[in-house]
Amino acid sequence: MLLAVAIWLLENSPLLRRLLWRWWYGRLARQFTQRDWTFMNYGYAPEEGVTPLALSDADEPDRFCIQLYEQTVSPTSLRDREVVEVGSGRGGGASFLARTHQPQGYTGVDFSAAAVALCNLRHAAVRALSFRVGDAEHLPLPDASCDIVVNVESSHCYGDLGQFFREAARVLRPGGWFLYTDFRTVADMEKVVAALDAVPTWERVERVDITARVLAALASDDVRKRALIDSLVPPRLRGLFGEFAGLSDGKIYQGFQNSELTYQRFAYRKL
Repeated sequence: MLLAVAIWLLENSPLLRRLLWRWWYGRLARQFTQRDWTFMNYGYAPEEGVTPLALSDADEPDRFCIQLYEQTVSPTSLRDREVVEVGSGRGGGASFLARTHQPQGYTGVDFSAAAVALCNLRHAAVRALSFRVGDAEHLPLPDASCDIVVNVESSHCYGDLGQFFREAARVLRPGGWFLYTDFRTVADMEKVVAALDAVPTWERVERVDITARVLAALASDDVRKRALIDSLVPPRLRGLFGEFAGLSDGKIYQGFQNSELTYQRFAYRKL
């Protein structure tokens, strides 16, 4: 009964949802500082026959997570652009895109001060890359200050999604791109689309359902993730981390399998 009440409160209280995720990601950044854990997304596996993405030996272990970033930014070029990633987490995606896509500047914004501190240490050597603390719903950036806003599997943590979309549009220059991906229940995804389309200053360029490819990535990466959790996480927390990571015996994975959850990516362009 208490669990049901707690779930209802989190689903219906933007403030509680925001506070919960702020606490959770801050705890992860403070307690788990291992250098080889820099990604937290569910990943993407291309269809058979697609030429594999060329990766360095150092990046290869994170192939599926990196491929999700590549899919998200695929509608446009990042080269010589000012890029902002909102919800940059442990910085793996920001580091990869900054190293391989040659933006003029790449700024990761995250509400966890601990995560930002970790990123500024872990990725200090990457050219044109920086991280700063900021709230997705109140971005610490001037109007029309960047060319691209990237948001990967982060928005389900926000209290007011419409406010975030309006903020993303505010900081984009005319002609700029909002490149976005996340998962929801099927019904809630339509609410996300309605909120995206309600922003008057941009127009939709792409909407692609990538659920099957995310599920394939989760299945392919399951053994590696289990080994990583076993090596990093105390036994009492492994079940929680397994659910968080989308392991194959968890509710998230089963939700994708049963078509209760959908994972989609979007591209919008500022007018």
